[in-house]
Amino acid sequence: MGMYEAVKRDEDPRVLNANASQIPSPDVESSLLDSSRSDGRKDGGGNSSNGRLVSLDVFRGLTVGIMIFVDNAGGIFPAINHSPWDGLTLADFVMPFFLFMVGVSLALVYKNLSSSYLATKKAVLRALKLLVLGLFLQGGYLHGLNNLTYGVDIEQIRLAGILQRIAVAYFLAAVCEIWLKGEKNVKSGSSLFKKYQYQWAVVLVLTVAYFSFLYGLYVPDWEYSISSEKSFSAPKIFKVKCGVRGDTGPACNAVGMIDRNILGIQHLYKRPIYARMKQCSINSPDYGPLPADAPSWCQAPFDPEGILSSVMAIVTCLVGLHYGHIIVHFKDHKDRILQWVVPSSGLLVLGFALNFSGMHVNKALYTFSYMCVTAGAAGILFAGLYSMVDVYGYRRPAFILEWMGKHALMIYILAACNILPVLLQGFYWRRPHNNIVFSLFSTYRIYWRLHFG
Repeated sequence: MGMYEAVKRDEDPRVLNANASQIPSPDVESSLLDSSRSDGRKDGGGNSSNGRLVSLDVFRGLTVGIMIFVDNAGGIFPAINHSPWDGLTLADFVMPFFLFMVGVSLALVYKNLSSSYLATKKAVLRALKLLVLGLFLQGGYLHGLNNLTYGVDIEQIRLAGILQRIAVAYFLAAVCEIWLKGEKNVKSGSSLFKKYQYQWAVVLVLTVAYFSFLYGLYVPDWEYSISSEKSFSAPKIFKVKCGVRGDTGPACNAVGMIDRNILGIQHLYKRPIYARMKQCSINSPDYGPLPADAPSWCQAPFDPEGILSSVMAIVTCLVGLHYGHIIVHFKDHKDRILQWVVPSSGLLVLGFALNFSGMHVNKALYTFSYMCVTAGAAGILFAGLYSMVDVYGYRRPAFILEWMGKHALMIYILAACNILPVLLQGFYWRRPHNNIVFSLFSTYRIYWRLHFG
């Protein structure tokens, strides 16, 4: 049972009962990082006796596993770490996959509602919970490994983050699902679109707004300063020359400009992903010392979970919502898989076509092409896992992933956010660095150096 799970397993509202009069709304943790159930027909499928949609558990567990793997191995194998700017790596699939699953879950948990107003109120409270949790875990309050201090200057706290982005996407997708769906019965793909046409209108508005801001806003010259922690001298000021529109490079894009002006540059992520580019690191694609001719923007704060980039993240969540609608309204396995695979393939083709046409796949900006490729990949993978686990019943090979998916939030907090290592390193022998965490990491580094150079 997850640490923050408030809904008991035997009271899970997502049951295989299409005639149920109402489905109570689950807590935020159940919607985002808990398992789901389908109301589909089991025509020889592998659903468990309690009707769980096991493939969603497995998908969630697989994503958590990828996240932990790239977080720990990314420093050793930079090629799997987040792309320094344009491009796509294994790590770049994690965030879209989570957002996609949020959407799928919401379609199931809000299938039937007794009160739209009450559901909206609960959605607000759940989103606020995630926002507060995100500020605590990623705002700088905890100082990371090998540092037993804690606390954060409110004037420097990081405002954006992974859980904050998920909270916003969850809330807007929940509002769409609660208020923006029609009363028509669904008998085909076209009737499915008509029933949720207002939700697709929201997708269109968000996409147009994203394009308008990204390519239409004028980005003026700007500057930032860096203070030396070991010196009392005046901060060093760096000036970045822009004066352009529609630039998607690291220095002069509208995504960074909006965050600097609204959130404040002091509240942005201070270890920018583009610091691993060749222009900014002699160890690229890993972090490293600046080259002699490094551009002025290399050390400027930049938040990968900023305001404008989160607009397309919301679209990913709404795409997942559509895939959840397919589970709700189509009872046959073949129909579901077909309804998933066709649009997923279309998204992949569109995304790669846009990338080769100049609209590059870019996680930091969450470009439209990046949304298409990652959402398409999520749909294909989900369809494959659904076929393997829920249709053909191959649960044993994915047992560990299923367990991880059921406890995803706890694993994320303890492992990915370093809460468990931070707690463990608080117990040391005589000196702070004589702790089990430091010893394990030291042994790990020595092993890799001996075997992999």
